[in-house]
Amino acid sequence: MTLSEIRRIPTVLLLMSVLITHAASAEDAEDAATKLAKQTQNPVSSLISVPFELNYNGEFGPNNSDQVVLNIKPVIPVRISENWNLINRVIMPLISQPGLPGGPNRKNGLGDTVYQAFLSPAEPGKVIWGAGPQIQIPTHTDEVLGNEHWGAGPAAVVLTMPGKWVLGGLVAQMWDVASSGNDGSEADISQTTIQPFVNYNFGGGWYVSTAPVITANWEADNDDEWTVPVGGGVGRVFKMGKQQVNMKMAYYYNVAKPDFGAQWDMQLTFFLLFPK
Repeated sequence: MTLSEIRRIPTVLLLMSVLITHAASAEDAEDAATKLAKQTQNPVSSLISVPFELNYNGEFGPNNSDQVVLNIKPVIPVRISENWNLINRVIMPLISQPGLPGGPNRKNGLGDTVYQAFLSPAEPGKVIWGAGPQIQIPTHTDEVLGNEHWGAGPAAVVLTMPGKWVLGGLVAQMWDVASSGNDGSEADISQTTIQPFVNYNFGGGWYVSTAPVITANWEADNDDEWTVPVGGGVGRVFKMGKQQVNMKMAYYYNVAKPDFGAQWDMQLTFFLLFPK
């Protein structure tokens, strides 16, 4: 080995060190993004988030028009003891939809708000779960956008996160418990919600997901009870400046639906994330 070759050794070692450090940093960043993505896919994680879920529902109503629903769904977990978390979740819909035949063209306003509280172990094992009550509050600003009844019932979620997967499901039931109306003519509430979810994380915050919201309205006619969507989407967790965010696009087609229910749903969700 010549003297000039010997002199190059420190430079080569320094270059190799820089490359290895950069690769390790990139891998750590990718792992952090994947970990955060899995947290967003866990309904009872300790992550504070504020999702804005925009649904464009096509072929809705008697005239096959369109309905737009923006669900604002803040999730705030609270450590209530050494062993337990209380996951507080609010679903507040802002709705624009066709009016009744012969009435105004569209109705715009706030729908009924739902509050859910999941009690969940602070240090879960391989199987993660949460359960608690949910309450529907008649906050609608127009009679066609909600129900005069207050509603209540149980909700539960169970999931597991092996490797790059997040697999689970949420089940909830709502019944009417009181009415804010005066004439007592409002329809009763008895609705079951089933939401299976399957997520696969590729790394770097990228993932694919399916999470159809299946509903059964037991107060409807037999042919109008079920809404069953099929579909899925793709999303990514990343930073906008210093703010961690998650964006997801999805499409669902309703293979079963009420007569005047939407035929399909194009969904865009933007999450503000506040990891601890």
